[in-house]
Amino acid sequence: MDILLWLAPAGFVLVIAMAWAAWAGRPQREETDRSEAAYERFARAVAKPHPAAGRARPAAGPRDRSTGIAVRPSRRG
Repeated sequence: MDILLWLAPAGFVLVIAMAWAAWAGRPQREETDRSEAAYERFARAVAKPHPAAGRARPAAGPRDRSTGIAVRPSRRG
């Protein structure tokens, strides 16, 4: 029994670390703000136009058919 006594501090630290991990990983309580002011802020934010709504998207070049193998085309003309 005396031969394994040196493992006691490591076991104690392990148990403390497991307890801390279980406590830190628990589901947090949801604190929601259900006030009228929060609802109004949300409604104003949703009603705003999206910043990128008026911009044209860049034209994409022709797409190559994927073969599933990453091979660069040769540069020989």
